Amino acid sequence: MSAAEQRVGVGQETGSVVARLRERIRQLQAAPRRYLAVLRTGLDAVDALLPAGGLPLGQVVELCGEAASGRTSLALQAVASAHREARLCAWVDGPRELYPPAAAGLGVDLERLLIVRPQAPEQRVWAAVQLARSGAFTCVVLDLTRGVHSGGRPCRVALAEARKLADAAARGGGLLLLLTSPESPADGVVRLRTEARDGDGWSVEVVRSRQGGTGARAVLPWSTLYPALGLEGGGRLLDVAEDAEDGTEDFLREQAGALRNGLGILGQRPGRDAPLPPVRHGLDAALPAH
Repeated sequence: MSAAEQRVGVGQETGSVVARLRERIRQLQAAPRRYLAVLRTGLDAVDALLPAGGLPLGQVVELCGEAASGRTSLALQAVASAHREARLCAWVDGPRELYPPAAAGLGVDLERLLIVRPQAPEQRVWAAVQLARSGAFTCVVLDLTRGVHSGGRPCRVALAEARKLADAAARGGGLLLLLTSPESPADGVVRLRTEARDGDGWSVEVVRSRQGGTGARAVLPWSTLYPALGLEGGGRLLDVAEDAEDGTEDFLREQAGALRNGLGILGQRPGRDAPLPPVRHGLDAALPAH
């Protein structure tokens, strides 16, 4: 075969490959679009509950449950999953109870997490809307479980606020994750309910989903949320015998104005709670005895 014939053969083969690629591109463009952008929690059993295989980006998803039901830890797992992909997240901490060292223990990269603590309750939704709309964060968590300025009651989201949250998530393309209580649910596209089981585990149930899968439930051991605690052998989160004394010291957070108000002196405020000690008594203690 001559060189000219070889060039013709190579040209025909290249043209055939290009034609096949063009046809494949045409088929892909003509196929119906499917929403595949999700954020996986890293827990296969939880991701399998959702039709998309994870928490859908560009949507509002609600984690609803009682305290100590695993809702916050599940949100931290989602944040940690985003951080493993070198993405940024934000957390609007309404109750001001997020403990960064515990979050880091679950795999959260604190350098990639923006924590916002609004002063007023009405600023929470506004802050979450601005963060989600910016498009800079893959996941924005809005904690509405308890209000510091509302007597400890959960915060409710009005219909107008719910629409703003949904619009912000769609515009920014990230996941807006709401932490709510059963008595104050929100209006998420997907609502997952977390519950602590009577035994040694917890459960996640899809109680609302516009994408299907309602009623699906996964029951998991606590070790799936807290692998570092070594619960694989059947240990429990709290293993305290009945009628036993709790030897754990109480955790007290020092108030910012304690020293300013004089609480550092015998726990009293001189001139308010107790009279000031006599001046002569103080001098006698300071001077050496003759």
